[in-house]
Amino acid sequence: MKNRYLYFMAAAHFCNDINTGALPALLPFYVSYYGMDYTSIAGLLFAGSFLSSVIQPLFGYLADRKSRQWFMGFGIMVTGGFLGITGLLQNYWAIFTAITIMGIGSSIFHPEAARLVNALAGEKKGKAMSIFSVGGNAGFGVGPLLVVFLITNFGLEGSLFFCALSLVMGALMLLFAKRIVNSATRVTQVDLKGDSTAAPEPVYDNDWPNFGKLTFVIILRSTVSAGVRGFLPLFCIQVILASHAVGTATLSLLSVAGIFATLIGGYLADRYGYARILKIGTICMVPILFMMVYFENIAVVYLLLIPLSLSVQGTYSSFVVMGQSYLSKNVGFASGITLGISFSAGGMLVPVIGNYADHYGISQAMWLIVIIATLCALGSQFLPEPKSLLKKKAA
Repeated sequence: MKNRYLYFMAAAHFCNDINTGALPALLPFYVSYYGMDYTSIAGLLFAGSFLSSVIQPLFGYLADRKSRQWFMGFGIMVTGGFLGITGLLQNYWAIFTAITIMGIGSSIFHPEAARLVNALAGEKKGKAMSIFSVGGNAGFGVGPLLVVFLITNFGLEGSLFFCALSLVMGALMLLFAKRIVNSATRVTQVDLKGDSTAAPEPVYDNDWPNFGKLTFVIILRSTVSAGVRGFLPLFCIQVILASHAVGTATLSLLSVAGIFATLIGGYLADRYGYARILKIGTICMVPILFMMVYFENIAVVYLLLIPLSLSVQGTYSSFVVMGQSYLSKNVGFASGITLGISFSAGGMLVPVIGNYADHYGISQAMWLIVIIATLCALGSQFLPEPKSLLKKKAA
């Protein structure tokens, strides 16, 4: 865990995901500058997420067949480069294409990076994955703020900053990639006591049935997370009658708390077990969301935001490490699936909740989210601790 490359990987994750986080903040400027309608804007959001989530497992599969460390630096360059040039484009389909390629770049980066973080971690996989994911979470948080500053001061051409940032970090990643791979190899082959004669850890058969169950749980968790981000502010404003500032501030508190929740969840998973933390976190989601919706009180909502963040974001490291352990022969592919659907599945399914809200109201939509959280909690109870993690715990 003292390996300096782990923190470098978190910084690379920040520089990659800052572009994905910046995209939603760019959209209002496209409306102002080009007069795009809401359908066009929704199309750009779709372009940035759908193809990337579909193709990400493919890059994970390729990373498993042969280490392709250049994927990371190249992916960062593609992600930031194509987001950056959107400020120079005026044709809608040119912007659509650039954002689609941006999403593909992010898909190139994540599986190989997550696979190497898993190898660098040694026995502290939960803590390592939480540090790595905090870099991405921070990127998502900083991206919108950076966009507002750049576009306000420099116009749409200010987006070129993302090109420069991605080129610098991408070049550094290409420069250090081989060293990172070598360091990961040493960590894998040498135990924590420094015994250089230790045999490599056994590779267990892929547990596809449990990986399938985990994937189902991640999809439900992602839907809950996206649903809360999309509809909790509206619930506060339209049902509880809070001000717009108070309602939207719930997202800011959730984002900040999410950084600490991810770190805490990784530590607890290493100490008490990944499946156990996932089960406890998903169970806790249900009463927390129930009380938020049932009491319809803004004070109750704010009191429960941090526990909600812990229950949702605190399970992130657990399900990524569990997926990698269930498919220990295909860690890159597992990373592509778990990381891909954790960010995209909810975004693709949340329009269904929106349509439900149009027909039955925002309160009923929030109750639907509570039901989805309940299904997620039930599904997680059927997930065992992966065999490789049980062996390390016993040792």
